[in-house]
Amino acid sequence: MENVAETCVCAQASEEELQERLDEVIEEYCDKPGALIPILQFAQGIYGYLPAAALKRIALKLAMPYSEVAGVVSFYSFFSTVPRGRHLIRVCLGTACYVRGGKRVLEALRHKLGVDVGQTTPDRRFSLEVARCFGACGLAPTIMIGEDVHQRVKAARVQDILSQYA
Repeated sequence: MENVAETCVCAQASEEELQERLDEVIEEYCDKPGALIPILQFAQGIYGYLPAAALKRIALKLAMPYSEVAGVVSFYSFFSTVPRGRHLIRVCLGTACYVRGGKRVLEALRHKLGVDVGQTTPDRRFSLEVARCFGACGLAPTIMIGEDVHQRVKAARVQDILSQYA
């Protein structure tokens, strides 16, 4: 599943091509136990997010109620039903990060990006989310941008960090 994000062909593919790729993934996984999560991960890689049409197609092909598929998507924070930015920023607000200034870092990011938690910048470069713990409490406060962990982040450094992803 590590290369799921690399499968995104949404920018250059037609809706029919995206559906064909999704159908291939469903066909490959449908008989395997626990197929729903991997199919959803691949679907998100294909579309860049999980549109309702893809969820309905998955439910239909797996002979599952749409509510069950949508429920799984809404339960796991990894999944998104709205387009995300190229760079997903997650701000840790676990206890250590919160106490050491995580909330100030979040406010600085909200201000610099001009978006609130759960939103994406108009240019679709960044999406902003909150997380509860990255397991790096000794390096608090921390943020993740994609797979990159930034440690001991100060609100004053936010612009420098963002410029690395421009």
